[in-house]
Amino acid sequence: MFKTIRNAFKVKEIRMKLLYTFGVLLIVRLGCQLPVPGINQEYFKYWLDTQFGDLGFLNTLTGGSFEQMSIFALNITPYITASIIMQLLTIAIPKLEEMQKDGESGRRQIEKITRFVTIGLAVLESVMMSIGFGNTNGVLSGGLTFTNVVTITASFTAGAAYMMWLGERITENGIGNGISIVLLINIVADFPNSIAALSTKYVRGASSVGIGIVAALIILAILVGLVVLIVILQDAERRISVQYAQKVQGRRLVGGQSSFIPLKVNTAGVMPVIFAVSIMQFPIIVSSFFGVKPARAYFWPKVLYMLNQGNWFNVKDWGEFKYTVGVILYLVLLVFFAYFYTSITFNPNEVSQNMKKQGGFIPGIRPGRPTTEYLTKVLNYIVLIGAIGLAIVALLPLILCGIFSVQVSFGATSIIIIVGVVLETLNQIESMMLVRHYKGFLND
Repeated sequence: MFKTIRNAFKVKEIRMKLLYTFGVLLIVRLGCQLPVPGINQEYFKYWLDTQFGDLGFLNTLTGGSFEQMSIFALNITPYITASIIMQLLTIAIPKLEEMQKDGESGRRQIEKITRFVTIGLAVLESVMMSIGFGNTNGVLSGGLTFTNVVTITASFTAGAAYMMWLGERITENGIGNGISIVLLINIVADFPNSIAALSTKYVRGASSVGIGIVAALIILAILVGLVVLIVILQDAERRISVQYAQKVQGRRLVGGQSSFIPLKVNTAGVMPVIFAVSIMQFPIIVSSFFGVKPARAYFWPKVLYMLNQGNWFNVKDWGEFKYTVGVILYLVLLVFFAYFYTSITFNPNEVSQNMKKQGGFIPGIRPGRPTTEYLTKVLNYIVLIGAIGLAIVALLPLILCGIFSVQVSFGATSIIIIVGVVLETLNQIESMMLVRHYKGFLND
């Protein structure tokens, strides 16, 4: 990885893209520190602690900006929610499905609609938050006034729109997928706090130096093991052999070559995890603005309590272990979005038709419909394996956190996102360097 980055800095074009990306990320982190006028930040942190205790993945997604009530408090969460809505609507609305299949022009139209949905969600969330803060004594400096509502709504909406714009600028002028890169830097920004919390509880707080060293080695081994598992899951693929028939073009005999179709085990990447966690966190955040918080009494507070990952696998209090049923919904959402996102990114029928036009076939499988059915069958198997792998990696840290009663930001969800984004970005850098070398060879 470091060798790839070092070589990339030697190429002027790639170096400028990397510096541009770093510059934008610096703006993102600076914006996360700028407070919104009209909000009492100290009292807001106190209110959050009494309502949630730990914001968990929401604070991780926003890089701590939500807890600090900065102008980037919403961060890219409205865009993620809008993306989920648009991808679900592509199944329900035929017009959107046609746009998705319409190549580059259709993709741009869907992106344009996603931007409008993002702004709409940002306005809605901002208004709900400002009214919710106004109904909580002490959060708004001047109370619930029209000026405060407009100021907070405008600040949060502008911050969300600007974050979306910055992400798109990274995609166009920088390196990697802009939204994923912003999400990556938000997660990494909260790492020092989590490392400090673990160190204080298990290393410095140990009864002896030896126990502290053993605890540090165990924590390091768990992190390294998770990264290795995720890398294996991200790179694993099923290669389906493809043979191309020989045919005569003019006076030449072409074809007869063999190739393969690489089907990734984790085709959907980190998206199922992001979508599943976002959907489960959404009711908790919305309910908090109406004064309803997770609790073990009454129906809806109980539901919110079950949705909170911090309450799962609490083996020290077996009375609370029954609330681990929320993990069932989490697993269902993981599997659903794994299949759903794969169905969007990979179309077996389209691949089959393209192979047939080029004279290609899978050995032992007839071209056309039998090839489509075979690819669908294989894809369903490997997507299920990928979803199970994601579930194992995602649940392992939650189980450990429940056993040892510790809350950290770099759970499996965060590590999956970090490893996935880093691998995708490195692959893009290597592709750019490879294209440059090819151009140099051809120009010579």
